[in-house]
Amino acid sequence: MKTGLVLEGGGMRGLFTSGFLDVLMGAGIHFDGMIGVSAGATFGCNFKSHQAGRALRYNLRFIGDSRYMGWRTLLRTGDLVAAEFSYHTMPTQLDVFDAQTFEAEPMEFHVVCTDVDTGEPVYKQLSHVDYDCMEWIRASASMPIVSRPVELEGKRLLDGGIADSIPLRHFQQLGYTRNMVVLTQPKGFLKKRTRLMPILRVMCRKQPAIVSAMARRHEMYNAQLAYLQEQEQLGNILLIHPADTLPIGRTEQNAKKMHLVYDMGRAEAERRLQEIRNFLA
Repeated sequence: MKTGLVLEGGGMRGLFTSGFLDVLMGAGIHFDGMIGVSAGATFGCNFKSHQAGRALRYNLRFIGDSRYMGWRTLLRTGDLVAAEFSYHTMPTQLDVFDAQTFEAEPMEFHVVCTDVDTGEPVYKQLSHVDYDCMEWIRASASMPIVSRPVELEGKRLLDGGIADSIPLRHFQQLGYTRNMVVLTQPKGFLKKRTRLMPILRVMCRKQPAIVSAMARRHEMYNAQLAYLQEQEQLGNILLIHPADTLPIGRTEQNAKKMHLVYDMGRAEAERRLQEIRNFLA
């Protein structure tokens, strides 16, 4: 039996996931594999490198820094989250990502991206930390409109959540039969059709597959939620979600809210720690 960890995205809502995973890290909880989408990948990779607190730390450190993230960054670079600084300079010089531990940790790490030209999901296992590894993580979190496509292995890639927001089925197909799924929306949440479709159609007119995928994303996401409920009833998954709507926007840079969301994740992990141990035993 292979145990898996499935992490959805959500931008800064991912700090809930970071807090949750940091408690698991301290408790010595292990999985055979992990798959992350968008923020689930950018923050989740620190679970494999055993760096508790890192995601919160660098986000607090670079609040308001136009080298990192913001509308000034978007106007200057074409990316809301600066590509070179955020995914290469910062993790190698300013808040160093522990590549050695990441590579030594036997847990598999997978990310999900979306193919710009087909609108289909692209899955990639990352085991060696180099420039391309960080580019795959960047691609998984590159939101349409505010990000340029990332070119890797002959493909143009954007945010994995466009095509596969909660990749449980994919992980099950890889042989992970007992999975814990961490969501960043509360129980009972249903996604609505995005109100940005008119803007998407204009801004992404040269990416018709992305426009089409975004138009039906709410249907895909809600179908995945239904599948999660089915799998939970069968006992195949342990479903984790915030107790309430997380009080932070996808790209919000507010230190108080960041701490609050991170602490909500820690509290949920501490509350369910024995349940998690029992599920994985």
